[in-house]
Amino acid sequence: MGTALQERIKQTTFSSVYQEAYLNLIVVADHLRRNLTRSCETHGITAAQYNVLRILRGVYPGGHPRCEIIQRMIEEAPDVTRLIDRLERSGFARRAKSKDDGRLSLTFITKKGLQLLDSMQKDVDHADAEFRVRIKESEAKTLSSLCERIYAP
Repeated sequence: MGTALQERIKQTTFSSVYQEAYLNLIVVADHLRRNLTRSCETHGITAAQYNVLRILRGVYPGGHPRCEIIQRMIEEAPDVTRLIDRLERSGFARRAKSKDDGRLSLTFITKKGLQLLDSMQKDVDHADAEFRVRIKESEAKTLSSLCERIYAP
């Protein structure tokens, strides 16, 4: 295929085209994750915290129970309870008992959390623009389809 992977990992041969594709996926995932991490760190949060805030913004002004947040996360996080604790201590999220079921705790994004996401939007848009420059819309659709075939049940 291409030479970028060969140059990146200093390997010229692969056992199969599948191994090369697999390694390319790992390298690109790492590249994208590092970009997101840098952007989040600039704003004082982790990528996992950004993920939770993004999820909560989607139901604002409503909230989600912890189990729903876990199901919606892009990447698994080892301890979502502590992650939400940190967001709460920073003022980006708050917890409250459900009005329908007092045993259930819901997490809500705060105005401060919404403002943080707004301030991060320029970085998110920049990452999206970088992606758009590198691949065509039809290629993005194909890429999404192929990725889903790999991870979907």
